[in-house]
Amino acid sequence: MMGFPTAMHHVVVLQALLLITMCDWGNANHINFYNIIPPVDATPFPKSFKCFTCEHASDNYSCNRWAEDKWCPQNTSFCMTVHRFTGPGNSISVTKRCAVTEDCHAAGCRHHRDSGYTECVSCCEGMACNVEVPTNHSNAVFAMRRAPSGSASPLPSRRVSFLLVSLSMALVLL
Repeated sequence: MMGFPTAMHHVVVLQALLLITMCDWGNANHINFYNIIPPVDATPFPKSFKCFTCEHASDNYSCNRWAEDKWCPQNTSFCMTVHRFTGPGNSISVTKRCAVTEDCHAAGCRHHRDSGYTECVSCCEGMACNVEVPTNHSNAVFAMRRAPSGSASPLPSRRVSFLLVSLSMALVLL
């Protein structure tokens, strides 16, 4: 049978692991924009979606961090991103919005010699798919999803996995 001091030690270890995990959830510097969970409220129409939206944000992080959370209009099908920059990591502005097919024909990169900046445009299809900014011809594309092939459940996030591993380890120690 386990003694009282040993049992208390295990409880303290478990509490410390939980505290570390919970503290990490509130850290605004490590926001995971890829872990967007679809809203549970009613959608305004079938196949509705949301995009990250901003006008002339200073960089991608600022755009995503303060993006307005609203449904795209019914006549739109894509999320569009326009990224103006002078070099790697030197954004001038980031604009993200909902878009129609015709808007997305501008996908690609163009260098403006007179102004000294490059403008890359990308479009994607899906809930908040415009997380990243285009930076070159490889990712400044008009990307459309394929038809869904099944209803595979999404993988759990790293935080949930860490919590489960931590709890499992703590239970083994007990």
